[in-house]
Amino acid sequence: MSNVPAHLKYTTSHEWLLQNADGSITVGITDHAQEALGDLVFVELPAVGAHFAAGKEIAVVESVKAAADVYAPIAGTVAEVNQAVVDAPESINQDAYAAWLFRIKPGNAGDLAALLDAAAYQAVADAA
Repeated sequence: MSNVPAHLKYTTSHEWLLQNADGSITVGITDHAQEALGDLVFVELPAVGAHFAAGKEIAVVESVKAAADVYAPIAGTVAEVNQAVVDAPESINQDAYAAWLFRIKPGNAGDLAALLDAAAYQAVADAA
């Protein structure tokens, strides 16, 4: 069974979100996603300042067996990227919740309310 921290929000496409004190949202892929992908070898992140609509492809993670798109969980502008995961993609396999991908400034902070809580995400992960 995957690790699903209760304090985070989730998407059905296996991204996790953490709301920061400054209003930005930290985004990464879930433990379930990294387990399904296997050993990660490449990460491509968006450009800082780029704007994305919710549900649009924003990043790519590749493992030895598959490539997967990461989707913008909410609409907003990329505020920061985590260069450390580009340099060491395997860090996502080691701790998917510490190895965040990017931070986004939401266009509408209320969009977070529509995302899954831990229990709802666990049901999605269990069904996958």
